[in-house]
Amino acid sequence: HPLVRWQFLGGIAEDKRRAFLFTNVIDSLGRHYDIPVAVGALAASPRIYAMGMGRPVEEIGAAWMHAIANPIAPVTTASPACQEVIITGEDLRRPGGGVAALPVPVSTPGFDSAPYLTATLCITRDPDRGIQNMGMYRAALKATDRLAVRMVAGTAGAGGYFHWLKYRERKQPMHCAIVIGCAPVVVFTGPQKLAADMDELAVAGALAGAPVRKAKAVTVDLEVPADAEIVIEGIIDTEVLEPEAPFGESNGYV
Repeated sequence: HPLVRWQFLGGIAEDKRRAFLFTNVIDSLGRHYDIPVAVGALAASPRIYAMGMGRPVEEIGAAWMHAIANPIAPVTTASPACQEVIITGEDLRRPGGGVAALPVPVSTPGFDSAPYLTATLCITRDPDRGIQNMGMYRAALKATDRLAVRMVAGTAGAGGYFHWLKYRERKQPMHCAIVIGCAPVVVFTGPQKLAADMDELAVAGALAGAPVRKAKAVTVDLEVPADAEIVIEGIIDTEVLEPEAPFGESNGYV
């Protein structure tokens, strides 16, 4: 991550930025991971973002407007790639198991309160209308079976946060699925401020020019992108909060 941050703070021209792929991943305790880590592969520069969109930089704005106006509904599959391997129960709690088996980086060594997943798609459902929302919220790895998710609150509204308010009022837990490793056009829809009743997967389908495949989650009442690499399913206890941060962003502040 110091190498990655150097791109943003070290005077390198934006157009010269690169994505990093780490294939020999070893943590500070000497543990080897069998999953590579890619950093900066989504939006380190307009050129990188354009590669994910599959079109030139100058066409990106128009492509978004067209996709939002002409969504393509996702299609359901019963045999999703993201469920080829399913880990549940006590396997989530063994030392080094569960989400701790993922090579989650420490973005700012010496400052971050935990390793953080940052390129997430957090899926939740509105308990009133049944509409799903997909947002990009950082998730701190706290234990083999626990993440702390910061669903940003604000006047514009983070969908997951407003869903959480409703579940909290009902004194009910909230189902959540954290998706990692989707096609770029699917990931790009997560941070977009779309209408509350708009299906982000349908907008992603319009960007791709074909329907996105989705599937029923295994343990929660949600639908997830079927061709994702990893899906972390869980329950958010709306009666429990815990400390979150500090966390160092790529552009230098903590």
